[in-house]
Amino acid sequence: MTTLEDYGKFETAWCPGCGNFGILNALKQALVACDLAPHQILLVSGIGQAAKAPHYLRANVFNGLHGRSLPAALGAKLANPELTVIAESGDGCLYGEGGNHFLAALRRNLDLTILAHDNRVYGLTKGQASPTSQQGMVTKTQPHGAFAAPFNPVAVAVTMGASFVARGYAGRPEQLAGLIAEAIKHRGTALVDILQPCVSFNKLNTYQWYKEHCYDLAAEHDPTDQAAAWRLALEFGQRIPLGIIYKTTQPLFEEQFATLKKGPLARQEVPPAELQQIIQHYS
Repeated sequence: MTTLEDYGKFETAWCPGCGNFGILNALKQALVACDLAPHQILLVSGIGQAAKAPHYLRANVFNGLHGRSLPAALGAKLANPELTVIAESGDGCLYGEGGNHFLAALRRNLDLTILAHDNRVYGLTKGQASPTSQQGMVTKTQPHGAFAAPFNPVAVAVTMGASFVARGYAGRPEQLAGLIAEAIKHRGTALVDILQPCVSFNKLNTYQWYKEHCYDLAAEHDPTDQAAAWRLALEFGQRIPLGIIYKTTQPLFEEQFATLKKGPLARQEVPPAELQQIIQHYS
């Protein structure tokens, strides 16, 4: 039986009060709830304060380039579908530099989980506006306020028919742990967009701000109703819904590869003669 202690305790480089702490604790609780041992997990991240999260628990970890966590996560899942693969990074990394990879992942629907630490600012590089920054937000590089409308990842995911779309909040770790656990159990690409206060560089979207604006989805909400989910996804302002917005069943991308029917690539042997032919072909 897996325990929280199995995932260890590590010194972090985050600011006191950072929302990343709540997300890290929620992730640990979710992994324990799913009874997943550290060796069964691969955490893939890019660059940023959120991308450091996998460093602070005991598991398999791959750090990619900024915005490139998802290609590595997809490749790992195809090579070994037995792994539970979780791509975990920030809003700038996943929705900015990695925006095209984010869209491709939703289209393909591999069995993996995407955890987006959405603090609506670039925290590691000291406070520039990110793709999800509130319009008008003043930063060091946007002294007159951010002009662009914020990217809405939940609305985009629902519109594209992603098979699992949820929104959580770092200030409610127990609820968030439940959402992450549901995302991990889901067969398909599961997005959990996690609202996360940045106490150092985002003075607009504070813990108090989220407390005043967030609410839990009603029990009667049907997450299989895409039209209803889309209306909820667009609701981001005075009221922000938390919970499973949309959920559906789709064929898995990895199940369409005949080679994988023989088992994970990681466990398949390549005949030496065939390997030699491949090497000669490219030499």
